Amino acid sequence: MNILDIFLNSLLLIITFNHDLWEIIILSLYVSFIALIIGSVLGILFGYYLALKVFIFKNIILIVINSLMGIPPVVVGLIVYFIFASGGPLGIFELLYSPTAMIIAQIIIIFPIVASISHEIFFKNWHEFKDEFRSLNMPYFGIAKILIGHSYSLIITALLSAYGRAISEVGAVMIVGGNIDHYTRVMTTAISLETRMGNLEYAMALGLVLISITFFIYSFVYILNKKN
Repeated sequence: MNILDIFLNSLLLIITFNHDLWEIIILSLYVSFIALIIGSVLGILFGYYLALKVFIFKNIILIVINSLMGIPPVVVGLIVYFIFASGGPLGIFELLYSPTAMIIAQIIIIFPIVASISHEIFFKNWHEFKDEFRSLNMPYFGIAKILIGHSYSLIITALLSAYGRAISEVGAVMIVGGNIDHYTRVMTTAISLETRMGNLEYAMALGLVLISITFFIYSFVYILNKKN
């Protein structure tokens, strides 16, 4: 079978809504979306706190957060594995090889990205408008609302970039999820498995969906950046 036939058959799998294929796609979207919501809320709040507050060891924390932006996902997976393994500190919860463990791993990947970028956004705006805020005696969360509204497009860009990295990574979810069929198999791990097994149509179908998602995300990021 030539590559054109493989490509056409993979498109057919997508448009006919093959059950197993779309089960994997939906799980991938679900895991990354839940991780994005939790990781982004924590990251934005932490970035906002770092931007407005001055305290001891703040610069060290910023260095650590910025460094964690580039942490290899496979290392994140290893850390989560040790935490939730049967002999680990949280092994009693038996979360290893479950979607929950995959979500936790992706939260760890997303959090430093959102925290670092949101800190830069809030820090710049805070120093630009802090005199006005202080003169109006605005409450802490009132300032947050204005700063988020003023820089919402940049924050959305950060969130989309974090989501793109989370949904396209394979190392962490493979380690903590185990690539279990009908339970923890997501697009990236399925592509790796199906390619090794020679199911190229299935692998290409998943690859096309993943490429489409990442293309949409980064196209939207590009459009937002062009508007700024």
